[in-house]
Parts: sequence; structure tokens; C-alpha cells
Amino acid sequence: MFTSQTTVAIESVATPAQQEQFLNVPWRVYQNDPHWVPPLKSDVAEQLSSENPFLQYGKFQQFLALNQKQEAVGRIVAAVNERLIDKEGQNVGLFGFFECIEDQAAAFALFEAAENWLRQQGMTLMRGPIDLSTHNNCLWLADGFDSPPKIMMPYNPPYYESFFLAYGGEIAKEAYAYHLPLDQGLNEKFAKGYRVASRSGITFRPLRTKGEAFETDVANLYDLFNRTFSDSWSATPRTQEEFMAQARSLQSLVDTNIFPIAEYNGEMVGFCMALPDYNIALKRVNGKLNWWGLLKFLWYRRQINTARVLVICCLPEYRRKMVPLALINAAFQQNKSYESAELSWVYEDNHSSRRLIEETGATIDKTYRMYEKAL
Repeated sequence: MFTSQTTVAIESVATPAQQEQFLNVPWRVYQNDPHWVPPLKSDVAEQLSSENPFLQYGKFQQFLALNQKQEAVGRIVAAVNERLIDKEGQNVGLFGFFECIEDQAAAFALFEAAENWLRQQGMTLMRGPIDLSTHNNCLWLADGFDSPPKIMMPYNPPYYESFFLAYGGEIAKEAYAYHLPLDQGLNEKFAKGYRVASRSGITFRPLRTKGEAFETDVANLYDLFNRTFSDSWSATPRTQEEFMAQARSLQSLVDTNIFPIAEYNGEMVGFCMALPDYNIALKRVNGKLNWWGLLKFLWYRRQINTARVLVICCLPEYRRKMVPLALINAAFQQNKSYESAELSWVYEDNHSSRRLIEETGATIDKTYRMYEKAL
């Protein structure tokens, strides 16, 4: 038995007006939340456009929850990723882009709409939140609601988990974000790792961000990423076109001081992908990078003093040369621009990565979860 603040109707998104309502739902949900960072509406619209390469191997359907005044009070997207089905050998469907006011009946109606659509596609399991792919936004925040999210990390009200569990879902996987203070410098073991790697013939340089050199580096990043993370849970490889498109969208945001590349005999063998926490500036633009939003972004980006480490990647045969430790050292040992960094996200059962992160002295700051429900 569940209660509702209002009666809701579920509609499939089919018109530009409905799409605009869909994009605007978060502003209703988070209107009084000081930690929420509004997403760029143009980025969300692009992911849900007919031009998204995802449609070459998947399909999705958007749904809106409307109250009696025809106001949008919730949204969800149900998706089928054929690559994920092929990889896992089971008919797993996805839900994502979920946002809803604190109304359990509205949430249940949205979950039911996604579940019914997925069942019609022949799916037997619903997993999420995943916005089409784990390379996009995924996971719900389950602990650590007292501060804003770092760049490209999820944020949501605490009640989302309780709604999905009450609907019959289960926790499928837990993940963590680690906080690393940098004001006291890194442990000496990282400098030692850098020396060991250097004596082994490993060289370090920053990512190149201009012209053909950038294209070459990104192509090598793509190859190394796929070779290293091919077995990641619920993830499928992106095409080089998809990877390159995302890299170009982030090209102007890169701080080369915290994006070191490790090479051996001219071949890329590892990298540390870190970005300044642009959420500090994006929080001020309210989802729109028009001329005024861009001016505000450029002004407030000067206040950025934290970073997020998205990926530490190294070929297995070079880990014994202490390349992962050396990459962290190369990024942050001499860098005085950042007072702290978040290393996120890492799954609970990724013990090797967690050991490396915890060797830095970083501690768990936020907990995230993925969920499943049998259909």
C-alpha cells in the first residue's frame, strides 16, 4: 500500500512540448536543494535525440508523470542496449534519467511504465539507474548528501532508493567515491613509485590537447581503455566514434597538469584521467550555456580548487613497475592548484583499485548503488 500526494497520469514523450517538460522536471524536484548542480539541458537533449549513436544498437522510450494540472512531476527512460544483452547473455533492460517529486505513487507509476515497456521488448530484468550506458550518468547516491556532486557524478534525493526498494527492486551493486586531501602532499610511496617507474624506462607527459596530436592521443586512450576495462560490470565498449565525440566535448576542459600519460618506448601504457571540478562553475549557470551563462561559467571557474580523478588506467604488465602510483604522483605531487581530489567511482568488489586508492590515504566520502528488479 502506498500513498500519493496527487493523481498522476503517465504519458510517452512524443512531442517537442513533452520533451521540454521532460527536460524541466529536475528544476521542480531540486528547487530547494542547495547541493544540486543543474545539468546542461542541451547535453540531456542530445543524449535523447534521434542522432544519438546509441540508436544503432539500442532503443529507448521516455515517459512523463503528469499531475491533474498537467504539470510534469516525474520522468523516466526505459532502454534496451543490445550490446549489453549480448555481453551478459540475458535479457537485461535499463531504466535511467529518473527524477520524481517525493511522491511514492508517482514513482511507482513511472517504474511500472518502464517495466511494462521493457517486458514488451522481451526483457526479463530491469537494471538502473543507467542513462542508456554506464559511460553516461548512472548510479544513485545512497550516502553523502551533505555536499554537491563532483563533475559528471550523480546526485539525487535520498528517497529514490526507498521508492525503488518498496517497488520490489533490490540492490545489485555498490560503488564509492573517495576523498583525497592534497594540502599536505602525497605519501612518499608515490614519489618512490615515480622513481621506480622512471628507472624501468617509463616516461611521463601531459595529454596533448591540440590538433592531430589530440586525435592521436585520444585514439590511444580509447585502445588502452578497452583493453583494460573490457570486463567491467554492466558496461559495453563504445565505438571509437562515440569515444572521440565525448573526448572532443571535454577537450577545452582538460587541465593537462592533472592528465598525465605513461609511455614505454613511445607506446602508451597508462594514464590518469582527471578533470577540474567544473561543477563549482556549472552550478551557477542554471543549465544553460547561453552568452550570460558562459560569462558566469568563465568567472566562477576561477574558484575551482578541487579535481575529480575519473580513471587510473594501466596495462597489467606495467603495474609491477608501479606505474599507477607514478601516475598519481605525476598528477598531484607538485600541483598546488588543488586542495583536494575525488577518486570516483569504484565498485565495492574492485579490490585492486580500492587498494590503490586507499594507499593514497583517501577515505570513502560517498556511497552509490545500482539496482535490479526481475520482470
